[in-house]
Amino acid sequence: MTRTIYPNAKINIGLNIVRRREDGYHDIETVFYPVRILDTIEIQRSKSDERSYFSMTSAMNLNFSGPNLVQTAFYMLRNKYGIPLVDFTLHKHIPVGAGLGGGSADAAFTIKALNDMFLLGMTYKEMEEMAAQIGSDCAFFIENSPKFATGRGEVMTPVPMLDADYIIKVIKPDFVISTKEAYSLVKPQEPASSLMEDFKRPVTEWRGLIKNDFEQFLFSKYPDLQRYKDALYESGALYASMTGSGSALFGIFNHRPTLTDLIKPLEVL
Repeated sequence: MTRTIYPNAKINIGLNIVRRREDGYHDIETVFYPVRILDTIEIQRSKSDERSYFSMTSAMNLNFSGPNLVQTAFYMLRNKYGIPLVDFTLHKHIPVGAGLGGGSADAAFTIKALNDMFLLGMTYKEMEEMAAQIGSDCAFFIENSPKFATGRGEVMTPVPMLDADYIIKVIKPDFVISTKEAYSLVKPQEPASSLMEDFKRPVTEWRGLIKNDFEQFLFSKYPDLQRYKDALYESGALYASMTGSGSALFGIFNHRPTLTDLIKPLEVL
């Protein structure tokens, strides 16, 4: 029994850091939006009777030593349902430390795949509740469709897809920004307007209206981020923003862009 899955990344269209919670997390408002930047995970029944094996390959210099969320998801399911041991091979293409949710996507897609492989019968709601225990944006990847998210990111309301004619381009600088670092710099504040209502406006009206609260603080510390965002607009983006807590940025275009010389040295995903 072998299964191959392709977890995708997400971007944040708008990100309001509303308040710090008593549990140490923050209440946010954002729109999670899936984008087609894919990891690959192969799952197969383990040849070992004692442990689940995990290996990872990547063409990137990951420079990251965070928790293995694929294994976290597996052992949560094993502890609850007693599923057999399986081995994982993960090929990373979604950059880490970029605000693209790759680790959360890997975990959520693992939950969905194991639910199917072992006929566990978990509903979307049950899988979302489990995923939310792993990471604040993890539950989004269960249904994996655009959502307006509040709370820690686990309270979600469906929103429409963008017009199919729009093209989203993601660029990745050669440095990472940890979520912990980003939150240590940001100052929570009530948003000036409703992100849900702003998202319903035409994309041509988003510039200057829909904002990522991290930008104000991270652009001061990492000035190149502002240059890269400006370059996306110079390339014809209708809207450009950093995603999540960075360091990746994206532009939404109504044409296939010819990226400027400033952007070309960066990784275009």
